Amino acid sequence: MRMSAGRASEGAGCISWWGFSPARDLQKTGPVRLEGESNVLLVGSSDPRHILKTIAGLQDKESLHVWLIENSMEVAARQLLLLYLALISPESMRHNEKTEIFLELFGNIEIRSQTRETLKHVASQLSLYVTETLEKAAHPCLNTTLLKFKERDELARILKSWTQPQSSTPILISKAWDYRVRQHLGTRYDSKKGCFDWDLSMKLHEKRCGVINKQQYMQWRERGLAFEMREGVYQITNPSLVSSRVFKKKGDKAAVSGYWGDIVSGPYLSFGIETDDKDLLKTQNGQHTKTAQDISFANVNALFQSLSSRRGCPTSSHSDAEAEEPHTLNSRKSVTINDLMHLNGISVTFLPMDSLQKLPQKKKYSHLFNTFYFSTSCVHQLVPTLRQIAAPDAVLVVELAKYILDLDKEQEAGFAETVASIALKAEFDPWQEGKSEDVHAVFVPQRK
Repeated sequence: MRMSAGRASEGAGCISWWGFSPARDLQKTGPVRLEGESNVLLVGSSDPRHILKTIAGLQDKESLHVWLIENSMEVAARQLLLLYLALISPESMRHNEKTEIFLELFGNIEIRSQTRETLKHVASQLSLYVTETLEKAAHPCLNTTLLKFKERDELARILKSWTQPQSSTPILISKAWDYRVRQHLGTRYDSKKGCFDWDLSMKLHEKRCGVINKQQYMQWRERGLAFEMREGVYQITNPSLVSSRVFKKKGDKAAVSGYWGDIVSGPYLSFGIETDDKDLLKTQNGQHTKTAQDISFANVNALFQSLSSRRGCPTSSHSDAEAEEPHTLNSRKSVTINDLMHLNGISVTFLPMDSLQKLPQKKKYSHLFNTFYFSTSCVHQLVPTLRQIAAPDAVLVVELAKYILDLDKEQEAGFAETVASIALKAEFDPWQEGKSEDVHAVFVPQRK
């Protein structure tokens, strides 16, 4: 069932660095909009898109507790990194600069030196936080206290590795990227530009992703650079996109460091293909005037603005408009976790990787969760005991395989059928009233 495990040649990779669907306000997905306090369990969401979008849609008096389960500590470390960046106050870093750094770390295998300095600072802060915070989380949005000790040790090890000088990283990520492209295309590698163009025009554009610009998509497929916001040199390895993968060779197992994520669909899906701002979707002579990079920037920037207002501190936009020289967090070493924004009524808790099977055995989780979200790669974890931790009016949202480009239409439809059958075994029925959506499937508990 696991969509992204398997052969090294698969385009989706064996680790999900970003989601294969746009950000959703999970409070508005399903029949009931819950008011008051809501508990949301995300299983394998890969990035904080749904968290940010759901927070942005909250009313003042509503509160949200997000619980995260990822299927690798490397992805959990990335979630921490991206949430940390989102929580930096506009006084410490302007929204525009923060958005650029966020997207660069999010979707580029190589980054600028300024971004590298920010990453090192954040990673050193987080590794201290993870190792020192044992009993009670000092920041409600970065709560790692429920992780197992060995998971926390692994998290600290990953975060520390991001602070090391590049010379000590034995991996040249551009070569690792090219290796994956060669593996994926095989004999078609020599005509790779034609393959990239086919995936864009015949697949992504056919799936209503016309805003994904050809030049940007081709560059991402070729070099792993999705977001080039500023004139600058992008040649420093982004260590947050490096992971290890275990291979068997002659009976022995060996872990190989490299880039093992998606090389086909792209990081534009999370924030860059949908927007409420119709001006960003305008076309001229059949061509989009704005790109998925433009839309990603506008969406992430707007989400950051809404986070700032959540702490009861309206942001002033004039300082963002000033084209100042970018500065990095590294030049403000005094900025610590304690300086991050605390958002009214918002908390994010990281759960152990194997906790989905164990939550039903604990009284505190009994009928707690109002919303469940499962990614394509975690559908196999959807088990019947889920009902024991589901609130009576819970909503189950499952990411479908629409944007897994290596699948054909029959496989995509087959995956949707499999999802429906797994949900049925877990005593969830399709939500009929909702408009049919081919990106997510929505289910509600069966009435007994």
